[in-house]
Amino acid sequence: MPDSAIPTRTLPSGETIPALGQGTWYMGDGLRSREEEVAALRLGLDLGLTLIDTAEMYGNGASEQLVGEAIAGRRDEAFLVSKVLPSNASKQGTIKACERSLERLGTDRLDLYLLHWRGGTPLKETLEAFEELVEAGKIRHWGVSNFDVSDMEELTALRGGTAVQVNQVLYNLTRRGIEWDLQPWCRERQIPLMAYSPIEQGRMLDHSSLKRIAERLGATAAQVALGWLLRQEGLVAIPKAGSPRHVEENRAALDLQLSDQDLAELDRSFPAPDRKQPLEIL
Repeated sequence: MPDSAIPTRTLPSGETIPALGQGTWYMGDGLRSREEEVAALRLGLDLGLTLIDTAEMYGNGASEQLVGEAIAGRRDEAFLVSKVLPSNASKQGTIKACERSLERLGTDRLDLYLLHWRGGTPLKETLEAFEELVEAGKIRHWGVSNFDVSDMEELTALRGGTAVQVNQVLYNLTRRGIEWDLQPWCRERQIPLMAYSPIEQGRMLDHSSLKRIAERLGATAAQVALGWLLRQEGLVAIPKAGSPRHVEENRAALDLQLSDQDLAELDRSFPAPDRKQPLEIL
């Protein structure tokens, strides 16, 4: 059994969410056993990884259908996050996209609904849709994804824009650009960041420093990469795990204790930014 409780992060609304959730990008697309993926998500719920992140884009709705199957009979245990594509982000388009997501997920509400990234629709129009969906009880909170500082400033200057609950962005040891300005900006305003692709879809795991630290700690390279993120205040990590074994590995990262020596070695191998960088997106 896990050694510790799941740490939480506090949304601007005052509600708390787990610091470690479950991502579902590329899940439900037939690349692996559906039964194994459903079992993984259900085990995650058992282990306290109750935040499940999905999107209408993932598998053209297949991921949402998979999540719906996994949470059937357990909806109230999950903090459910989905996203609207910018191509659907007009006022009526957002409302209809949300309703389609709810149908695929087999639920009457989302806990958090995000604009996946900025498109051509004025933010004011998408925000009006979010507010209407909140009033209708179809979403409880709303947020954004892939927003840089200038986008966040524009958003929060709009009427109702300060109700934004999270900004989901690409962030991991190899993608530290947000530390220059976006992370401090959000931290100052107590808007949590949600880190997607926290292990760079596995591409970083052969790095010598990660492997060396992992060996020293009796852990895996993925656990070290996750542990580096999870120690940060105001941050939620949403790694994907397509198998129960992988879910258990992710959960164990919460019990990892990185020393000052470990952190210094990671900083040398994956340097923090020394200037403003364009927001990176996968």
